[in-house]
Amino acid sequence: MPDSRNPIQRAWAFLGGRSGAYRRVFTLESQDVLTVLEDLARFCRAHVSTAHLDPHMAARLDGRREAWLRIQQHINLDNETLWHLYDGRKLTKGE
Repeated sequence: MPDSRNPIQRAWAFLGGRSGAYRRVFTLESQDVLTVLEDLARFCRAHVSTAHLDPHMAARLDGRREAWLRIQQHINLDNETLWHLYDGRKLTKGE
């Protein structure tokens, strides 16, 4: 049983709960979800460059892309990979 006083275990449980919530909300079995994800992909520039001559617009487009990437990470990556991504450590072979 996890020790609720251990900050690492609390963070791991929080991350697992959050990624589960993303997966439940963005279940790929729903046509409505697919429609929303397709719209978000276009709006967030998921598949095109965010480069723009206006640096303010470029920053706005980068922010949209960052939101898209967060959704995709939480619905497509396993909890251990998410942990390493948000922990800032590099994943190494055998880890």
